[in-house]
Amino acid sequence: MRPISDLPGKLFVVEGIDGSGKSTQMHLLFSWLQSQGYSAFFSEWNSSELVKRTTKRGKDRHLLTPTTFSLIHATDFADRTERNIVPPLKAGAAVLADRYAFTAFARDVARGCHPEWVRELYDIAVEPTVAFYFRVPLEVALSRIMVGRPELKYYEAGLDMGWSDDPYESFRIFQGKILEEYEKMVDEFHFTVIDATLPIPDQQEQVREIVRPHLDKLLRSPDRRGF
Repeated sequence: MRPISDLPGKLFVVEGIDGSGKSTQMHLLFSWLQSQGYSAFFSEWNSSELVKRTTKRGKDRHLLTPTTFSLIHATDFADRTERNIVPPLKAGAAVLADRYAFTAFARDVARGCHPEWVRELYDIAVEPTVAFYFRVPLEVALSRIMVGRPELKYYEAGLDMGWSDDPYESFRIFQGKILEEYEKMVDEFHFTVIDATLPIPDQQEQVREIVRPHLDKLLRSPDRRGF
């Protein structure tokens, strides 16, 4: 990964298995930074217009293999890095990413891709200022996901891997494998671990305390709404 010390901005990312509550915490942090007058930008996993149609077509027709899935997400990441992440960092703004390269390191490896190969795909990534990992027991995360979700999507459930014909059992296996990969990365990438079983306000308080020391000299928005 490229060192962020070469850029005046700050990059904060959140990671964790589905149901960890990471997205909620990221949106709360984003809103708080804007309310404090900082210029903040948001980037979300798998959101590049460059590959959106290709991804949808592949998912709809069940054409994606673990390797093609990995390559498509890497293309998405490269496009967002060039367009949505590096420019505001060069300007001295805050960039918040809901999932980052570590998502690929966890998901793609869980699907059978070689860890070193996946990491090489993302060598363009900027090293985050802080990489938050929202740690939650598998059963707690699964219970959150299943509430109000009548049906799991094919790839979301990992049905393409043949672990189980039952979508919910396949999802459980898939998330368990992803969780194992995240835990392996805690020390490797110096994740800042947050206990995701704590009440949402308590988690957000911890996140803000960790972020505050990095806000000095960060670009501010004159109208206090961000860009």
